[in-house]
Parts: sequence; C-alpha cells; structure tokens
Amino acid sequence: MKMEIANVIVDVPAKQTDRAFDYLIPAEWSGTIQPGMRVIVPFGPRKIQGFVTSLKTQSEFEKLREIIEPMDLEPVLNKELLELGDWLTEHTLCFKIFAFQVMLPAALKAKYEKKVKLAQGVEASVLSEPLQILFENNLMIDWEDALKQGMVPLLLKEAAKGTLEVIYIVKEKVRKKQRKFIRPLVSLEELKVEVERFPAKAEKQKQVLSYFTDHFEPVELRQLVAEVKTTSATVKALVEKKLLIEYDMEVYRDPFEHRTFKRTKPLPLTNSQQTAIGPILNAIETNRHEVFLLYGVTGSGKTEIYLQSIQEVIERGQEAIVLVPEISLTPQMVNRFKGRFGDLVAVLHSGLSAGEKYDEWRKIQRKEVKVAVGARSAIFAPFENLGILIIDEEHETSYKQEEMPRYHARDVAIERAKTYSCPVVLGSATPSLESFARAQKKVYHLLSLPSRMNNQALPAVEIIDMREELRDGNRSMFSRKLLDMLKDRLEKQQQSVLFLNKRGHSSFVMCRDCGYVMNCPNCDISLTYHRVNEQMKCHYCGYESHVPHQCPECSSDYIRYFGTGTQKVEDELGKILPEARVIRMDVDTTGRKGSHERLLTDFQNGKADILLGTQMIAKGLDFPNITLVGVLSADTMLHLPDFRASEKTFQLLTQVSGRAGRHQLPGEVIIQTYSPEHYSVELAGTQDYDLFYQREMMIRKIRHYPPFYYLSLITVSHEQLMTVVAATEKIVNYVRSQVSKDAVVLGPAASPIPRINNRYRYQCLIKYKREPNMTKMLKTILDQYQKDTKSGLLVSIDVNPFILM
Repeated sequence: MKMEIANVIVDVPAKQTDRAFDYLIPAEWSGTIQPGMRVIVPFGPRKIQGFVTSLKTQSEFEKLREIIEPMDLEPVLNKELLELGDWLTEHTLCFKIFAFQVMLPAALKAKYEKKVKLAQGVEASVLSEPLQILFENNLMIDWEDALKQGMVPLLLKEAAKGTLEVIYIVKEKVRKKQRKFIRPLVSLEELKVEVERFPAKAEKQKQVLSYFTDHFEPVELRQLVAEVKTTSATVKALVEKKLLIEYDMEVYRDPFEHRTFKRTKPLPLTNSQQTAIGPILNAIETNRHEVFLLYGVTGSGKTEIYLQSIQEVIERGQEAIVLVPEISLTPQMVNRFKGRFGDLVAVLHSGLSAGEKYDEWRKIQRKEVKVAVGARSAIFAPFENLGILIIDEEHETSYKQEEMPRYHARDVAIERAKTYSCPVVLGSATPSLESFARAQKKVYHLLSLPSRMNNQALPAVEIIDMREELRDGNRSMFSRKLLDMLKDRLEKQQQSVLFLNKRGHSSFVMCRDCGYVMNCPNCDISLTYHRVNEQMKCHYCGYESHVPHQCPECSSDYIRYFGTGTQKVEDELGKILPEARVIRMDVDTTGRKGSHERLLTDFQNGKADILLGTQMIAKGLDFPNITLVGVLSADTMLHLPDFRASEKTFQLLTQVSGRAGRHQLPGEVIIQTYSPEHYSVELAGTQDYDLFYQREMMIRKIRHYPPFYYLSLITVSHEQLMTVVAATEKIVNYVRSQVSKDAVVLGPAASPIPRINNRYRYQCLIKYKREPNMTKMLKTILDQYQKDTKSGLLVSIDVNPFILM
C-alpha cells in the first residue's frame, strides 16, 4: 500500500520552522486531505495547526508522525493562492505561515465551533448509509461529535462530492443568525396523495401542502406563513403529522439587509470615457495581461468605466476584484456596485463584524458572487477565474500593509493578474509618482480623462496666507475670507466641508514661561490633548494622563494649548457661527459600528450645514449641495520627515478640492496655509498634476529617491540604547560590504520617532537601482537576528517602505 504524505507549513513563525514538514496521512483520511486544507499536527509536545501545501508518496525521513485531524472539509486556499504565498514570502521577506494567514478572514483565525450541514438543496437520502441516519433528524451536526464517532472520513468523502459543508461559528458576542425553515418529510408523490386525502374542513393545511407540491424545496417559516396567508399553528400541525419537518438554519448575516439598492443601468459614456475604456475591453476580450493607469480628474467618471468593464467580465463568466481605500468605502461606493450588480457583489471592509466578513468571504469561496469590493486585504479574495482587478485611488498609502507580510496590494494584484492573464486597472486623479513614471516609460498603459463628466468647471481655488492674517491681527483659525464664505453658504442654504488632518483638540500642551512640552514617558513624542474627557493621550502606545494645571518643571500657571484639532475647530465654530449645524467626522466620532454611514446620511439629508473632518472626508464623497471646501491648515503634512510629504500634501489637497461643485452648483475652495509659496500647495490650487510631477521628479532624482531608486528600510529596536546602536552599526557595515558602489547606505541613525513603548529605535536606509543580491543579503540579516531572539533585539525590514517614521 502506498504511503500518503502531506507537506505541512506549521504555525510556528520562526526561522527554524519556516519550511514544510512531512506528516503521514492516517489510513482513514486517505484520499480526502488536499493541498490548501488546514490540519492539526503534533509538533514537539504541542498540537498546532498548519497548512497542507502539497502531497507526495515518499519522504527522506524514516519515521513520520501522523496528522491528528483535518480542520476543513474542503481547501480554504486554492492552488493559485498557495503559489501566491510563495511569492509573498519571497517579496516581503516574511514567514510562509504569515503569507497564508493574511489571505484568510479573521473568523477562521478566531475561536470558533465547527458544525457540518447538508449543502443547499441536498436531501439526506443521497448520503451514504450511516450518514443518512445521522442527517435524517439533524440538519446540522457537531464536528467534535463526528470526530468521536469516527465519522469524519465519511464526511470528507461526501464534502468532496459537494453534498456537505462546514460552518464556522465564531465565538463572538454576535450569535450566528438562525431562522426557522420548513421542508417536506415525505416524497413529492406521497405529498400529492396526502393533498387529495385531506378533508375540506382542514382547508388551510391543504393549502400549505399544495404549496410544497409546487415548490418542493425548503422555505423560511415566515415566508411560508405570509405566502399561504396562514398561521404558524397550521404549519405546526403538519409537522406533528410527520408530513413536514421544522428546523433551524443559518442564514448569511447581511450587513445591508435593511437597505434596498435601486438597480442602475449603464450610463452612456462620453467620448473621452469611450476612448479610455476601449483598450481595457480589448484586453478582457483577448485574455491579455496588461496594467492600465486610468488618470482622470476628480468627477471625470472613473467609476462608470470600472462598472462597465466589470459588466463585460461578468458576461464572460469571469470574476472581478475592486479595491478602494478603507476611508472611501463609503455607503455611496457600496451603493454604486450593489445598484449595478445586486447580489453578485460581496463587500469586505473593517466596518463589518468578524462574522459578517466571514459570510462575505464564504460567498466568494462558494462562487455565489462575481465581484468582491473591499479594502486592502480583499486582494486575496478566493476567486478562481479572475477577469479584471481594479485599484481605485491607487496612490493611497493604505494599500501598503505595515506589519508582516508587508505587501503592497498593487503588486499582489499585478502578480495575480499575470496568473489569470487579465488586465489590472489603477485609477487616480493624482497617481503616485511611481505609477505615473511607469506609464511614461510605457510599462503601464496610460488612459486619460482630462475633464469632468458634465463638463463642469473644476472649483475655483484661493490660497490664503495665514501669516498675513496674523499680521493683520486675526488670531482665529479661520481667515476672514473663509468666515465670510461660510456665512454666505449658510444664507444660501448650501453645504460646506471643512478639512483638517488632525483629530483631538490641541496637538500639544506647552508652558509659556519655560517652554516645557508634555511628552509621553514611553515614547519620544508629545502627548495630544483630548478635550472631551480632559485627557492627554499618546497616539503611539496609548499612554493616557490628566492635564496639568501647573507646569511640572517651573510651577508656572501659564500652561497653554498649541496646534489645532477637530474638536477645537468644532468649539470655535460654535462660538462664531452659533446658528450653523456641524457634523464632526474623525476617529473619535466614527468608532462605533455604522456611525460613519449615519453621519454621512444625516449630512446628505441636509441635517447639517458644515461637515468637519479629517482624512476620511477627503475621498469619494459626492453630494450635490457642497459648494465650499475649506482646508484649515495645508501644512500639517508638509513638514513631516518623509520624502513623500509634498506628494501626499498635493494629493490630499487635490482630492479635498474635488468634493466641491460636482453637480449643478459651482464650487469654491479655500486653502489656508503658512507656506503658500510651496509648489505642492500652489499647484494643488491650480490642480496641475503634470507640472507637479515634473517638479517633484526633479527633486526625487537629485536626492536618489523612488521612482529613480528602490528603497529598503532596516529598523532595529531594543530597550537598551547602546545595544541598538551597536547592532545597527554592525548591520550597516555588513550592508556596505555587500552592495555595489552605486547604492547609497544611510545610517546608523535614530528613527524620526526615536523611542516607542520604551524601546529605542535606530534605522538604516538603503537606496539602490540594481542589486541582484539584495533579497539574499536582507534575508541573511533577518536570519542572523532571528536566531538571537532571547536578547530582545528586534530587526524588521520593509522593502519599498511607505512610512519612514
């Protein structure tokens, strides 16, 4: 008899275990364990879970331990995702177990119970003998019970035929949704005979049975009662007569069940939209892999191009993934996709509970939907026949994951699209410099939408120099011009949006006598003042403290709040425009589930005059009545120690400006700044991306930054400062000895935030063009320091980092 052996990647993230281990498949599981399933295996004295990556019949090892039990009836990762795991491991320098785990919904990683149930529309009579009896009276059985009774191998065989499925019941506060269902307990023939037999006085019962002679499949009790216009007592009587059976069935948690989506039809395309969509449709039809950069000003109708391209893909029987930044996964965005494709859309974003996310993921896995719309992690949606991948607002930094595996969704999309030879569409009004440079070099195919849909003019932008306002004695956070325009909009009953990239009340608290600033005791960064609960908070480690009334250094009473946050602006608005109704949107007000949507709906319905918020209001909002956008301080991002600071400022200002005047009413934008002469502020005012691109590229070239050079950032942290410095020096010397003279190695240097959570941080930045040994060298560094975990030294490497803090 041939041995069956599984290669298993075990859930022990360490250098020594980052490879496949051989395990023997016990005879009873023979032929049922497949690659992509999760299994429980013995590892040392422990039992741990792992992923089966492949099967074989021979092993170089004499004695093999056996797999304890499978965790799934069918693979949770398909062949393509398993291969993608290898690619992720290689490209992000992570452990393979991390690469597989990032592809699964959180519910599969949480604590859960497992149940097995009949697949939709399957009768117990088609199952093999012992299972028939088991499922005749129970529509769902417990996995643990099945294990004890030795039934699991039989269940696996049935699952392979598609007659059974496993349900994960996440141990959350939310119970899974159960509804009462009714189905016939006898065959269709017997049912027809019973209908004839029923006496005239049992008219209602007769009607219920007749209903099932027309629809033989299970139906929800509520629906049955409504359709036959009867009561549940009538149905209960038939259950007692053993003609029908009542049971509980799990239904999908639908995050949108209380909303109806008005079906929309494809809109006629403008000439420039027609020109832009042509090459995309051509790539879909010829099954060709190509990357398109759809560069269109705000309001130019990029979404319609996405929708019509997806329509084409669905008609060809293929599937689509659409990524949108978490912030712009607004109800509006969901509406557009659900309105066009109805139930063929699964939506994955952080506003859903673990259970809801799992249900949406399962719809994809069961091929019940054709389109997945979601934030970054939706790029791993388990489709098997992709026809297009779309990344909207492709310049967004949130597409890069900041913890292991440090992948960029754009790179993953391109890798998956190569496998399926299908197009990738990257859309943006302000493309990242890297993407635009690739389009200029013809690596990507550039498609342009130069004007807005209804040929509306872009809003008029005015830049206000706040230094002048100060000189004229205006100490308020609102310039005179902005205040006048806010009053004007109130009179005209139009809406305004005020944007500020800081939550909280004030950035920091300082003593005016001695200059003392309250810092976090665990991190080298100032504490932020939150007025609502009168607290000082650290936004890095979560440290909280009360607000001092006297300076801890010199005991002076001159403690003052500096900088401006959204809470402070809200208070100020209340004083100067008491009649204005204000909605504030930031992390503090949108923490609760559904609050984001509720606040936006209130604003759309005209329940407020001013929407005040942080980054989350900069994207994707499309309200007809917004005619004024005010940016309170364009400088918050400009002066960060980040080479992308100018690019991010330009993108954000352009995006925010694009919220005004999108419909009939013309829009105006006021940008308040202390650096009006900075090119990123000036050019955002004229929305001139091309000129900005030229200016910024010149600076990037001189300073050896992307897209001219690649970057890798090595960060070292430890509780002892000297240990960090010594280790970083050693790493820098090794890097210098391994790279060519064209590479630039900066460091060792303290990180911009030198201490977080009582750990000192040092870094080394490598800028390089072509270094064939780069991956190998970085792996060597990681291997060297991962062996030595006892010392508490942590080394992390970010290839192509987006955050240099």
